[in-house]
Amino acid sequence: MKFAFISEESVAFPVAVLCRVLEVSKSGYYAWTGRPPSRHLKRDADLRAQIRTAYKASTGRYGSPRVHAELRANRQRVSRKRVARLMREDLLVGRTRRRFRTTTDSNHAFPIAPNLLARDFTTTAPNKVWVTDITAIWTARGWLYLAVILDLFSRKVVGWATSQNIDRHLALAALAKASRDRRPGPGLLHHSDRGSTYASSDYRKALRARGIRSSMSRRGDCFDNAVAESFFASLKREVVELDMLASHEQGTAMIADYIDTFYNLRRRHSTIGYKSPIEFELIKKSEAA
Repeated sequence: MKFAFISEESVAFPVAVLCRVLEVSKSGYYAWTGRPPSRHLKRDADLRAQIRTAYKASTGRYGSPRVHAELRANRQRVSRKRVARLMREDLLVGRTRRRFRTTTDSNHAFPIAPNLLARDFTTTAPNKVWVTDITAIWTARGWLYLAVILDLFSRKVVGWATSQNIDRHLALAALAKASRDRRPGPGLLHHSDRGSTYASSDYRKALRARGIRSSMSRRGDCFDNAVAESFFASLKREVVELDMLASHEQGTAMIADYIDTFYNLRRRHSTIGYKSPIEFELIKKSEAA
């Protein structure tokens, strides 16, 4: 009776969806009809397996655009619409955005740098423009604060640090790591919000000592620092465990795994042609050699 119902409804609904809902196999259905699945359906079945593999490898983070990019990187000729359809039929959905706490304190007497970046989020080489920001992540033991620095060239996280306190020491730790690992030349542009953390005397002194120019967003305008905001949105969307952290130590470990193991190394970024940040930098370096 189930197979008869599927046959009747297959005009309006995909056979794969009907089989899944009724908990029967497609092979069983086609055996009942007495005909083998079409070439198109066989191709769909092969693509479904590859889609599930790519989706699982991203631990459920990827939606259809990045799954499509993953398949294309594996030399599969398939349209994005087909990938989206198959994911929709298999109920595979990328993770959605969450709201998060504002951490900027603009009520201070420190000097404010001009907005030199002016929303130009493009650059032609690494270590020319860095953007930075701080966000808060809730744990069972209170807030954990995360400071990150990204290179606009590749969107790579070049420096990060966590702390139970939101202050200049947190931001300075991220800056020290980025400077140590990347060794930028003088003239690098550093863009941040206008909060007291980045406007503090100690932070401005650290930038001057490294020959780094400072740029700051306009008051209350999150779009002036959209790349850093986008990174935080991706982090909180793609690491579902951040909703249930037991401690600061657990939060730091998960952030480290996300940044160092997934985001920088493997996550496909739409702005850089669906390459990962490290892959993009290596490609550009080889092209310039």
